[in-house]
Amino acid sequence: MDFRLDDGWQIRPIGGNTGMAYVGTKEQEKLFIKRNTSPFLAALSLEEITPRLVWTRHISTGDTLTAQEWLNGRCLTREEMKDRRVVELLTRVHRSNVLKKMLWQVGGRYVFPEDLLASYFRGLSSSLRQHPLLKNVANRLRSNQPKFDHRDYSVCHGDLNHKNWLLSDSNRLYLVDWESAALADPAMDLSVLMCQYVPRKDWKEWLTANFDKNLTDTFQQRIAWYCRLNLLLSVKNQCERGHFIEMNQDILKLADISKNQGGYDFTLFV
Repeated sequence: MDFRLDDGWQIRPIGGNTGMAYVGTKEQEKLFIKRNTSPFLAALSLEEITPRLVWTRHISTGDTLTAQEWLNGRCLTREEMKDRRVVELLTRVHRSNVLKKMLWQVGGRYVFPEDLLASYFRGLSSSLRQHPLLKNVANRLRSNQPKFDHRDYSVCHGDLNHKNWLLSDSNRLYLVDWESAALADPAMDLSVLMCQYVPRKDWKEWLTANFDKNLTDTFQQRIAWYCRLNLLLSVKNQCERGHFIEMNQDILKLADISKNQGGYDFTLFV
């Protein structure tokens, strides 16, 4: 789709999975433009979590375009996802009452543990449903859902892939692509960082370094619960996409963190 705005902006697609991202050019100016993104973007821009929002426009097709400053930079590497500044930016999001209020006002939804479990079982293939390890872990998760007051839920990104972190040439870090944002237990976001980017042997050190003052047993148990749940969801996703090598890698991760699990103990440091 080639949009042409009345004031001379020309907008062309720049690729990506959604087909919603564009580059806008006008003479020497350049902007990053998305189609029909969440109005939550305005709050994220004000909090300097995402690049600055320049304008929002409704066009004749009925679509809404949002334009952000174009920043030269790059995505984070997998190794850089362990850096403290990643946790610091994510913690800013989790602790922001402004973002929480704004997401709720624009129709943000709550995501509870039972919702995530339901999404795992929905359409699950019979082979995965009967897999001994996956079946055992799923049953334990269902019987031991974390108890955390929804009034303490925070804005969670929901898709913390390293490609969604932008490091500008001026060394400023941003978190982009907020289409999966929801109000949820912040342990959900943190568990993704741990499971996908921190080696199992470094979990204790990583948690202690970043959350020493808040590293209660309950907090650890919540992260452990979400770690297992995220791995289940990843196994299901990789299976559906036919990525069986990656699927088996996730199953091995799940086996590793579950092998010493006794009874209903969800400690991470076994």
